[in-house]
Amino acid sequence: MPGETTNLDTAHYILITMYTVAFIGGTTGAIAMSFLLVKMNTLSVTTAAIVNLVVVHSLLLLTMPFRLYYYISQKWIFGLAFCKAVSAMLHIHMYLTFLFYIITLVIRWLIFFQLKDKVEFYRKLHAVAASAAVWTVAIVIVLPLFIFRYGSTGQYENTTCFQFQKEIEKESVKALNYVMITAVACITCVLLGLQVFIILKVVKKLSGSVWSHQEFWAQMKSLIFVCVIIICFLPYHLFRIYYIVHMNDNKQLENYNEICLSISAISCLDLLSFVISGTHFFKQKIIMLRDRLVCC
Repeated sequence: MPGETTNLDTAHYILITMYTVAFIGGTTGAIAMSFLLVKMNTLSVTTAAIVNLVVVHSLLLLTMPFRLYYYISQKWIFGLAFCKAVSAMLHIHMYLTFLFYIITLVIRWLIFFQLKDKVEFYRKLHAVAASAAVWTVAIVIVLPLFIFRYGSTGQYENTTCFQFQKEIEKESVKALNYVMITAVACITCVLLGLQVFIILKVVKKLSGSVWSHQEFWAQMKSLIFVCVIIICFLPYHLFRIYYIVHMNDNKQLENYNEICLSISAISCLDLLSFVISGTHFFKQKIIMLRDRLVCC
């Protein structure tokens, strides 16, 4: 029908825009952060988490050209197995990024509350082993499960991709979705509450303008992690509740679900935001903007 075709085209335009922005910004951020990591302490747990963040973003970025090709041409030519792998990568990226954010924030909070002067591995080998353990679970266990079980319920055409809605009709899959949604929402609320508490504590402790203090900017960087979770990950999980219940009532919900999922890919811009927020130019502009707002 003409109305459905128009809605489908609009959804494709939105998806193409979202993934293009994520691909360009994410690639730029990954390259810029890679140069900065050379100067950072390799034994630091935070550095290890950022390195893994660069890796997981890079893996997702490698799959984005295939997504863009599909949404532009509206035809998948790479086979169903590869479609499942590309589809799985977006979900794995989202939850691994979420995990690395939590690790980074917890380490920063331990240092802030002076429970630890610094959190480091004893040897570089320990950092490699810890990272390898996380990736082993993701690649050796989770990815094969996605490839062999994801898309096994319904009959899917080789020329279409990322449309595995039949899987959600399983009660076990619904239950898993509800568990993940609840966990992400609750953890996000805790992270936001703690970070706001810490920022208020820093503001109360510092004298004069907080904008000139390094400690304040460090906590604002931590707040970026929480904001990325809220902006990029929560929309997909919250909409998922409605989608699971009403997926058979409205065909357009599939497009809305894909758009919400594409928002999670925007998290690839986090590395670029970290690089920019750490520059003297950015801090200077923020202070100038604050001064203008105060004058108004």
